[in-house]
Amino acid sequence: MATIRTDPMNYQPGMEIITSDIRDKVLTNVDNYDYSKISVEAVEAALKKDHLSLEDYGALLSPAATPYLEEMAKKAVIETRKHFGNSIGLFTPLYIANYCENNCVYCGFNCKNKIRRGKLSLAEMERELKVIAKTGLTEILILTGESRHHSGVEYIGAAVRLAAEYFATVGIEIYPLNADEYEYLKKCGADFVSVYQETYNLDRYQQVHLSGPKRVFPYRFDAQERALLGGMRGVSFGALLGLDDFRKDAFATGLHAYFIQQKYPHAEIGFSTPRLRPFINKADNNPKDVHEKQLLQVMLAYRLLMPFAGITISTRERPGFRDHVIGMVATKISAGVRVGVGGHEQEEKGDEQFEISDPRSVSEVHQIILNRGLQPVYRDYIRV
Repeated sequence: MATIRTDPMNYQPGMEIITSDIRDKVLTNVDNYDYSKISVEAVEAALKKDHLSLEDYGALLSPAATPYLEEMAKKAVIETRKHFGNSIGLFTPLYIANYCENNCVYCGFNCKNKIRRGKLSLAEMERELKVIAKTGLTEILILTGESRHHSGVEYIGAAVRLAAEYFATVGIEIYPLNADEYEYLKKCGADFVSVYQETYNLDRYQQVHLSGPKRVFPYRFDAQERALLGGMRGVSFGALLGLDDFRKDAFATGLHAYFIQQKYPHAEIGFSTPRLRPFINKADNNPKDVHEKQLLQVMLAYRLLMPFAGITISTRERPGFRDHVIGMVATKISAGVRVGVGGHEQEEKGDEQFEISDPRSVSEVHQIILNRGLQPVYRDYIRV
């Protein structure tokens, strides 16, 4: 018997609906974006401008811009140094649970996957936090799988309160919440919210999110706006590049952040650039594949569209690539990363979400930053 899929545009019970035109503006612009028609003249014109229009941004994401990556990089370095100096922020994630209610075909935490599930107690969390704090880090990202049942808002709030005792900045990467729930976590000590749309193509979105709350496209899309309505200091955006047409998804991600910043100018904006890796035996024959050159193009376009935005480079990428992009375009780098549940102080209590490519410690990444003539920054915010 065939499984009946729900309409991804239909909200589930308890999901807050906010009034906003941002989603329509983003999706309309993406529908009209045809990068195959962009000329080298359009790319060259964009590179001559100090401030990009959305059309210029689209040009820099197009295949026509590929021969101009060096010029884009030179401009990106200028913008990065202008707004961030030579500072590189350091942080690490802490997964406190990996239970999930979503059936996402690309994710290790998929509720259908037979993996070892786990959840840290408050005592276990505190031991992990103490060990991480001893490395000198003062920023942490708290993560869970997307399960309200196993990782409720109160549980996450308790984790945030605990983390705020040891860290100056506490970010959260959890399931999307309503505005009042974000307000509650803000009061607990959370500063930043990261939510990734994965893909902005609705047809593809429903193909890869088969069931669970994450299947609801508009609720996830509006998460950053609800977080800001709840009082969060900053929000981060990203698509899982390669899940669909990465150029259109990157275009949509930039527009999403751009329109949010226009509407909420006080908000700190960040980008992350996770990607699906090309298959080993299909290295060159899939236009959706995102290799390092394409990933760099996306990061450079983000920087030139939004010079003030932070850009994080994750441990999904190899050390050499991460070292190359810090200072040029990336302003934040993770270190000492574990992507299973716990794992900093004790053996991991649950399986990993994905494999990392850069296992270096905080001290090793610190030294690499210094070797590149940059300044490792452990604290850029004072909690009052």
